[in-house]
Amino acid sequence: MVRIANIEDSIQLEILNNEFNGKGETTLENIRKSLSNNQQEIIVVDEENGLLVGFVCVQLKKSFCYDEYMPELTEVYVNEEYRKKGIAKSMITFAEQYCGNKFPCHKFELLTGKNNSNAQIVYDKLGYKNDGEIHLAKKI
Repeated sequence: MVRIANIEDSIQLEILNNEFNGKGETTLENIRKSLSNNQQEIIVVDEENGLLVGFVCVQLKKSFCYDEYMPELTEVYVNEEYRKKGIAKSMITFAEQYCGNKFPCHKFELLTGKNNSNAQIVYDKLGYKNDGEIHLAKKI
């Protein structure tokens, strides 16, 4: 079942995040704080028989320059055992509908690795296309 994450999901989200990003990227306490207080992020999860098997994070970007929000899919993860079952697609579609109903927005953005071909296939099927923008980053 796809739904919005809640504070009770913290422990399972920590496990999934450790699988996805590696141990030590965040703490259980910070996950709980984020689920309780972060108004700029929507976290969608898929639950199968009481077990979280995937998550999608959406950052709600908002600038004074525009009337609408610009939601960005920043993290998409499905446990390896549950892949190729349409779970990522279901979570992304849920996130799009949820944000579209709750916030004024007309498009979604996402970043993915240029070599992450499996994810790119999913995103392409969902209508995401290269918009010609270049993503730059700087470590500080």
